[in-house]
Amino acid sequence: MFPTDKGQSVSNEVSRVIEMIRNSGVRYKLTAMGTIVETDHLSEAMEIIQKAYAVLENDSSRVYSSINLDIRKGKNHRLEGKIQSIESKIGKVEK
Repeated sequence: MFPTDKGQSVSNEVSRVIEMIRNSGVRYKLTAMGTIVETDHLSEAMEIIQKAYAVLENDSSRVYSSINLDIRKGKNHRLEGKIQSIESKIGKVEK
């Protein structure tokens, strides 16, 4: 999520959103192309999205959002687990 009316760099605005996510206590991972947030319930994810928009809405006339959801009941800490699963298989795949 980022404003589209702030020029070529929006790192100041995005950093405010990341600060809010960090302060929320949810697990997250900042990447060069977006931020991954892990919550236990959909309602928590939606709350983070609403709060992120609230961070930007007062001084932005247009905000772009791209949201993907991967919901798997009974699993948590998937940010690390999914990566570890792939990395453990590298080199084991038959060619």
